Amino acid sequence: MSLDRRSFIKSTALTSFSLALPSSILKLWAGQTENLRLGLITDLHRDIIHDADLRLQTFLKEMNRVGIHAKIQLGDFAIPKKENQAFIESFNQGNIPAYHVLGNHDMDEGFSKEQAIQAFGMPVAYYAQVIQGIRILVLDGNELSSPTTKEGYASYIGKVQQDWLNQQLVDSKEPVIVISHQPIAGIYTIDNATEIQALLSAHASKIILAINGHAHVDQLLEVGGVSYLHLNSASYYWVGEKHNHFSLDASTHTAFPDLSRTCLYAEVLFGILTLDRKEGKLTLSGRKSSWVGPSPLELGYGILSKEEQDLYVQPQISDRKIS
Repeated sequence: MSLDRRSFIKSTALTSFSLALPSSILKLWAGQTENLRLGLITDLHRDIIHDADLRLQTFLKEMNRVGIHAKIQLGDFAIPKKENQAFIESFNQGNIPAYHVLGNHDMDEGFSKEQAIQAFGMPVAYYAQVIQGIRILVLDGNELSSPTTKEGYASYIGKVQQDWLNQQLVDSKEPVIVISHQPIAGIYTIDNATEIQALLSAHASKIILAINGHAHVDQLLEVGGVSYLHLNSASYYWVGEKHNHFSLDASTHTAFPDLSRTCLYAEVLFGILTLDRKEGKLTLSGRKSSWVGPSPLELGYGILSKEEQDLYVQPQISDRKIS
């Protein structure tokens, strides 16, 4: 935990900056006449949260209302068991294309990666998709070949996937957005974060943004010429058994026992990412909520300082303009 804290503190000094989309990005996108709008949600955790269905429906209704080109969930969505299939299918239904990223908890309860891929309707664990002239590269941070992981969840991008990622970046005639569940920079990064950061930095002139979930924080940072956005969880911040507490009625906690280990967000969080080609501007419109019960800081939880928690551990996805 101390290593994670040092890594996070080091990265937070880079968050207060403005980023100009380079001319190389705008030239690659020059053939497009329309903007791009993506609906983003992550870490909904249907198997932990009591009102996950309501949270998902709120997101889907808003995406239909505002009009987007694609909706993307960034992992830790739902275990691929029978009772979750209707929930998963509700995300895939409708006229808006739906894309999935594999989270580490999507393979809980003994389910395999292949079962999760099949249940979500994904083509493969990592893949590319061009939307409105932007190449979306979806990564799989759950590979098992890490030389350093001894226990717990896999958090690694192996050599074969690295070669694929590099070739996609070399060959791409479009600007690129990289999407992963596990962070590549900041807190709780994959085991070989430095290696993947270097790979992405070598192609920074093509990369608009790298987006991740997993950490349940609200942060934007820059490393090696690449901007990394931590998209906050749709549902909660995890505080663990030591800070076990009831924020709802006893019957709800009985039905959903892991709720007592979370600090809940009162409403679902999600973001809409808009790329304005004519203005050369990237905008994230985020949803704000409030804590249900005490905050992590009030419970005395955290590997971060009070100042850092005030900035990054909040029930919100910040509005950001990167121009």
